[in-house]
Amino acid sequence: MKSFYIKCLAVILVIAIAIGFGFAYDAILTLIEKLNYPMPEQYAEFISYYSQKYSVPERILYATIKTESNFDSGAVSRAGAIGLMQMMPSTFEWISCDLLREDLDVGMLYDPETNIRYGTYYLSYLYAKFDSWTNTFAAYNLGETKVSELLSDPRYVDENGDLKNIPVSETRTYVSKINSAISKYSRLYGI
Repeated sequence: MKSFYIKCLAVILVIAIAIGFGFAYDAILTLIEKLNYPMPEQYAEFISYYSQKYSVPERILYATIKTESNFDSGAVSRAGAIGLMQMMPSTFEWISCDLLREDLDVGMLYDPETNIRYGTYYLSYLYAKFDSWTNTFAAYNLGETKVSELLSDPRYVDENGDLKNIPVSETRTYVSKINSAISKYSRLYGI
């Protein structure tokens, strides 16, 4: 009888250790994912504020910044896009002069708050025009004129009016990356 209790205790101990290792493994994987998909404190206030002001979910802003610049406010792309949200100077000037009537210097794109503000405004503008985050992300990457052209071609539009089979590989990859990042931010941080 004593041997039976020892065996039961041993089985329970093995199960408890296995469960503990499972929780530890999951915690380590989550920590690694959070390192790869951070929410840097220095930008959190700006992201929260402009998310609310322009009705763009925070998870989309974090995913956009992660995908565009990996949170490097000094980033400059090969095409000349600048800052956290990788805005093109021409887009920034158009928004600054024509839409917001502020006439800011392009150098302000290196300022994190300005870059987040204008990038969020632009995402909001594109979403109002395309009424779909998939189409918005494609336009943010490819340009609204080109996306409008693609949306007029039934080969590239699904039954919901979203782009599918995007013929530009860079944009197709971009949309996939940003949607994946959105899922990660939602799961990891509940935003």
